[in-house]
Amino acid sequence: MIRKLLIANRGEIACRIIRTARRLGVATVAVYSDADANALHVQQADEAVHLGPAPARESYLDIDKVLAAAKQTGADAIHPGYGFLSENAKFCRACEEAGIIFVGPPAAAIEAMGSKSAAKRIMEEASVPLVPGYHGHNQDPGILEGHANRIGYPVLLKAAAGGGGKGMRRVDNPKDFHEALAAAKREAQNAFSDDHMLIERYVVNPRHVEIQVFCDKQGKGVYLFERDCSVQRRHQKVVEEAPAPGLPAETRKKMGEAALRAANAIGYVGAGTVEFLLDASGAFYFMEMNTRLQVEHPVTEMITGQDLVAWQLAVAAGDGLPLTQDDLHIVGHAFEVRIYAEDPDNDFLPATGKLLRHQPPAESPSVRVDTGVQTGDEISVHYDPMISKLIVHGSNRREALAKLDRALQQYQIAGLRHNIEFLRRVINHTAFVNGRVNTHFIGDFEQEILQQEQQLRSQQCAAMAAFLQHRETRAQHRAAPKSDPFSPWHSGSNWRNGVTLWRSQKVEVHGREVEIRFAGNEDNLQWQCSAAVDAQCGTITTLHGKNVAVLDGRRVNYSSVANGDEGTVFISGEQLDFKILPPDIGESADAAHGLDAPMNGTIVTLLVEPGTQVQKDQPLLVMEAMKMEHTLRAPADGIVNQFFCAAGELVDGGSLLIDFAAEDAQ
Repeated sequence: MIRKLLIANRGEIACRIIRTARRLGVATVAVYSDADANALHVQQADEAVHLGPAPARESYLDIDKVLAAAKQTGADAIHPGYGFLSENAKFCRACEEAGIIFVGPPAAAIEAMGSKSAAKRIMEEASVPLVPGYHGHNQDPGILEGHANRIGYPVLLKAAAGGGGKGMRRVDNPKDFHEALAAAKREAQNAFSDDHMLIERYVVNPRHVEIQVFCDKQGKGVYLFERDCSVQRRHQKVVEEAPAPGLPAETRKKMGEAALRAANAIGYVGAGTVEFLLDASGAFYFMEMNTRLQVEHPVTEMITGQDLVAWQLAVAAGDGLPLTQDDLHIVGHAFEVRIYAEDPDNDFLPATGKLLRHQPPAESPSVRVDTGVQTGDEISVHYDPMISKLIVHGSNRREALAKLDRALQQYQIAGLRHNIEFLRRVINHTAFVNGRVNTHFIGDFEQEILQQEQQLRSQQCAAMAAFLQHRETRAQHRAAPKSDPFSPWHSGSNWRNGVTLWRSQKVEVHGREVEIRFAGNEDNLQWQCSAAVDAQCGTITTLHGKNVAVLDGRRVNYSSVANGDEGTVFISGEQLDFKILPPDIGESADAAHGLDAPMNGTIVTLLVEPGTQVQKDQPLLVMEAMKMEHTLRAPADGIVNQFFCAAGELVDGGSLLIDFAAEDAQ
């Protein structure tokens, strides 16, 4: 029996592990970096130990510091969560040598699957189907290019030690091979300190279906069915569901048995996931085995009624599996979506900043939110930009999908860009509703789910008018003299003798200027706006402490968040961000001359010399943010006059990086 558990991780997975440990009566210890001193997982744990500075290599990835924290607090077990040290065989062995239980597989199993190339050889011997490819040790670029030519394009470059899409590149033709190889190796080295690559044939339009396996120390194992994780961006999963839509029972059984053969081949213990590519014919191919708990494990918990973290703790303590294969059954359907701080309409660039509001939907037996943040927290450049996971369950796929859409409409996030509206477009797309998914889903339907023209609606105008009126009233109250507070001339109600005063305010919405006119006060506010697609007038009032917009007899609740000259309103499941524009006094500023940083991050490398003539879309520099590389390219043919940054430098989002002169501007 484990008595005190140290969680060597952060964010939502740390909070999720703490929740189960608390239910089981196990004391918990959190660890944290400078950036996470006030984080939710630190607040929820019984104890917390500071590890060091914000960069993960100096805190969460420092094995000696993590073990010292365990010894200091008397923890008899360590749960690594996922990411960080979860698949680090050295860390596993260090725990064993220190007499601390590692909640995960043996080091030998981690090592066997830690190298994708070695894993392929083991799987071949265990009769697990493989995608044709090269998994050898020779990393000479010319040799790798030769194997790519032999396999046939398109090919997929994959970091042998990797996961989560890092160090992965699709290459469609030979001329792009070496550039893609160099980028994949850099990213792999940065993420895993190992740039060893393997090459596989790129399976066109496959589904990504993975099997959850569980094994105990007595040699018994089960599979807890499958998860379909096909909807991805940048090789990272966005929507997961269980069971996989349209998967025949016979195929499910074959994949489950193949996954158990994979686990048995390496003497696996604990929770693991065997990932397969499934093609249109029903054939499946081994991709990799993740020797840890997966981000998407909650959907498996939903359809089986099991707590996989509780299973992990029991197996780590030496207990046998609580159920046999015959005891396990699929009940209903579950979805998980990952709420990210990112801009889907700008190549999914990560976003950083303060969460001015984080208000998830109410949890219930069929709605679950796993998060590690709360209102007021910072989403920093140092870690993954995932805000939370939203998980729902229904008696069937259609019911679960309806609950998911409703929960997304109830989710309120303000202060930075996020992907909630994008997720709603995905799950409401006809192809997704009908279960027609593959790993190219987002690319196939990007016209429908990305960069949609956003139309302004009257109910949003109403909420903006109320926001502007309330902002004006507060300003008037602050400015009013303290003497004679009952004078109508000093009130914030815009009272005038016999005159209805209409005020006008210009705002920027969806990249365009809009004028909002309003009159009255908080008890009875009239508004006008001709920019809405369903343009109409209406009133705003406050009833029983709730903000209510009245549109042609229809009453709709709304809420808002203010941040200086920026505002956010939530109404009818929609979010509208806008900026209050200053009065036009006839002045204009010159546009910045150059290319700015799209986000906070670290410069990895400069790809050209100052003074170089470049072509449109030519790579100019590479920066790393939130564990992913991003390439800044030339917006047009022109000259790179000067760089205002250097390799290794940390830069702020919006800062000028390159003095660039387009040809037509010279």
